Amino acid sequence: MAGRLYGLGHWAARRRGRVVLTWLLLLTVVGALGVTLSGKLATSFSVPGIESQKAQDLLTKEFPAAAGGTARVVFAAPAGSTLDEPGIAKALTAGLEKAQAVPGVERVSDPAQTRAISADKRIGYADVVFREPAADVPESAKDELTGAMEPLRAAGAQVDFGGSVMTPKTEVGGPGEIAGVVVAFVVLAVALGSLVAAGLPLLTALAGVGVGVLGVQFLSRFVEMTSTATILALMIGLAVGIDYALFVITRHREQLAEPGSDVHDSIARATATAGSAVAFAGITVVIALSALASTGIPFLAIMGLAAAATVLISVAVALTLLPALLAYAGERLRPRPRTRAGESGAWGLAWARIVTRRPVLVLLVGTVALLAVAMPALNLRLGLPGNQSQPAASTQHRSYDLLSEGFGPGFNAALSVVVADVPADRAKSVLTELHTTLAADGDVAAVAPPVTNGDGTVAVIGVVPKTGPDDQATTDLVLRLRADHHAVTEAGGTMYVAGTTAAAIDLSAKLSGALPVNIGIIVVLALVLLMLAFRSVLVPVKAVLGFLLSIAASLGAVVWVFQEGHLGGVFQVAAAAPLLCFLPVLLIGVLFGLAMDYEVFLVSRIREHYSHTGNAREAIHHGLARSGRVVSSAALIMAAVFGGFIFSADPIIKSIGFALTIGVLIDAFVVRLTLVPAAMALLGARAWRLPRLIDRVLPHVDVEGGSHSGSAAQVHERVGEEVSA
Repeated sequence: MAGRLYGLGHWAARRRGRVVLTWLLLLTVVGALGVTLSGKLATSFSVPGIESQKAQDLLTKEFPAAAGGTARVVFAAPAGSTLDEPGIAKALTAGLEKAQAVPGVERVSDPAQTRAISADKRIGYADVVFREPAADVPESAKDELTGAMEPLRAAGAQVDFGGSVMTPKTEVGGPGEIAGVVVAFVVLAVALGSLVAAGLPLLTALAGVGVGVLGVQFLSRFVEMTSTATILALMIGLAVGIDYALFVITRHREQLAEPGSDVHDSIARATATAGSAVAFAGITVVIALSALASTGIPFLAIMGLAAAATVLISVAVALTLLPALLAYAGERLRPRPRTRAGESGAWGLAWARIVTRRPVLVLLVGTVALLAVAMPALNLRLGLPGNQSQPAASTQHRSYDLLSEGFGPGFNAALSVVVADVPADRAKSVLTELHTTLAADGDVAAVAPPVTNGDGTVAVIGVVPKTGPDDQATTDLVLRLRADHHAVTEAGGTMYVAGTTAAAIDLSAKLSGALPVNIGIIVVLALVLLMLAFRSVLVPVKAVLGFLLSIAASLGAVVWVFQEGHLGGVFQVAAAAPLLCFLPVLLIGVLFGLAMDYEVFLVSRIREHYSHTGNAREAIHHGLARSGRVVSSAALIMAAVFGGFIFSADPIIKSIGFALTIGVLIDAFVVRLTLVPAAMALLGARAWRLPRLIDRVLPHVDVEGGSHSGSAAQVHERVGEEVSA
């Protein structure tokens, strides 16, 4: 592999104009397609096969009028007043009449007729139902609806909005994300000691992300995907794109520091050595993200594949566009004599000696510390973020609070009991008995009368729990209702429990079931890939154990902040709530790929030195001295990029950004740069032993391009041997 990459790097450097022009053309074409022909991104998560989705599909079919998007207008009279006071009542009527005139509105409910006014007559709501699904309602209609309620605001009432139509769009490019990129540039400038060198990783990363994300937007025209898919592709693509370029540029500058080194030859050697590790690490990230398809959840599979495609493009950029740009930079990237001493890795060597002096103590303290951080993960609860997770100042969060105050916390966890296929002669008695049973449940606050479709074959009963959507008692209620429907089944019918809360419970259960399979795939994948890369059994086992510690500690930290509510003010978490249901499986897939990046770049340098000297401890010192600076810089860059998304207004992006930030920092600095060298010092030469049977079966892969590191003459000689072979 290294020989081919050497040739690729040399070709890209010689044909730099063609390479740059090709990427510019590709970016232009894909960009035009992505901007002009992009599809609509979904804001909800649908999973075929789960009970709540079956019920929702049935309701959409049998109650087509209810399939349109809904905006819930929530209003509250001023303190000391009520909604039935003449001035406020008149303003409310005027506002609802204007809402009915908004283009696309099918109907507006009357709060007085639907009993949508609280007992103290201070808080109420009206549902504005559109003809089109929520995703198809234009922004202009939402703006007109907001303006329609101005008379009520003028009367002194508070007006806020919820419902599927008013779900905020996921947006990026705010101050947090920009600050993350700025921090990444500062880290690059310090690590590389050159503004020109620091700018190249950002330039190539933006090119790769541009092609990847815009390509994903174009594909959304043909494949249904959520807005989170494009954001994840942006986050991962930007982070790995910068890191991969950093690895190659660092190796290139190391080689340029050699007396008499040629620029083009150094570019080719860097592509053959660091580029080999980039290709291998990139493939592990792609496979790990693609493994999200093993969950059997379409939106999650598409999310993983979209991010994987962006990573693959980032690898291609690092191996072709970057060498071309390095050729343009030429001698400007050659380190000055006074900076070469700073690049010698003195601190990495010092840290390696500290860690390897007492490896047992380091392993014990580090493992215990990570397990302590992981403890909150034992109380992990999964769910989907609702309006309570939106920023506290948002209209969605305020509407949630008003409804909870006026109608109880369970109002925001409303359930729909759907009954189908009951024989006509028994339908009335079955629905009556079911209604009575539901009303008698101690965890139910209210039960609505049954509503049937035109031919009476499907009925819906609204149920309001006493507890909120994130309460364990609500989950228990859903499970109990599903288990106790004998009256319906004995009559030959089918009963479902649906609604947003039920969907979150179903999705969480499905993902919890898929998690062990996903972890198993990742572990087996890691063992095979690392065994192939390092021709060792103990090194892959050590890497997997470290990865599992990183995952456990990361989940513990996320639970502590987002579920238990600690430091909520610092990270602007609106409300403590169960974790995003697909966060654990997403974190496992992404963090595995990134952890393998650091493992490959660190351990490959150790193995390279060990293969030349046979001294295991000296190889660890050399590996950390050579790669410690670049791995720590790469981790800080990743953390800066991911950390910029922590302060996103979207609760999904916020939690993903935090999880990946803390995960990268833990894995890089605690596991890879501390526990890994300590474990390898303890193993000594045994770390590189491989049973003969496995050795005969495994193909030889030169991950770090060790066979192509050395002088230019040696490299040319080796490449020639590979080509002739």
